Amino acid sequence: MRLNNLKPSAGSKSARHRVGRGIGSGWGKTAGRGHKGQKSRAGGFHKVGFEGGQMPLHRRLPKRGFTSRSRRYVDVVRLGDLQRLGLAEVDLSVLKQAGIVSAMALDARIVKSGELSTKVSVRGLGVTKGAKAAIEAAGGSLVDELVADSKPTKKAAETAAKIAAKKSALEAVRKAPPKAKDAPAKEAASKPARKPKKSAEGS
Repeated sequence: MRLNNLKPSAGSKSARHRVGRGIGSGWGKTAGRGHKGQKSRAGGFHKVGFEGGQMPLHRRLPKRGFTSRSRRYVDVVRLGDLQRLGLAEVDLSVLKQAGIVSAMALDARIVKSGELSTKVSVRGLGVTKGAKAAIEAAGGSLVDELVADSKPTKKAAETAAKIAAKKSALEAVRKAPPKAKDAPAKEAASKPARKPKKSAEGS
């Protein structure tokens, strides 16, 4: 086979219509555009799916399901993949180096597919219920590094202290004894009575 012998397969290409060449061709006069209207004009345009102002089909049909935008960054790992690795401890970086997950993956989820007989410690990865039982049955364990190894930052500590102070202040207000109902009357009695103003006639 040579480049000058290459040609499209039979039936994949068809000759274009030569429109406006008389009534005998079937594509004369209006050339298949019909009489008048937006579609018959040169440059006449309407967006795909437009139905003349009527509610288009893609809006009349009900919606079904949900597509997660973050799904492409979460890869699936099988128990068989862990068995082939043969490592005592597995995390996301190890899976990336081994080529089991994509280099763009932000997280991975282990599913129950295949068999696992070696002891594996899984660190910082999502695990399904069945995969968790299989890992623990093989003598392995699950370690969530985000919870076990995380250290609170200075800003987080300050925020926690402010929240605790607000809570204690609210508790103090709630536990304070209620004021007596006759307190406003006592305050009114303690104030000196105002002298009546002199009328303009008397002055």
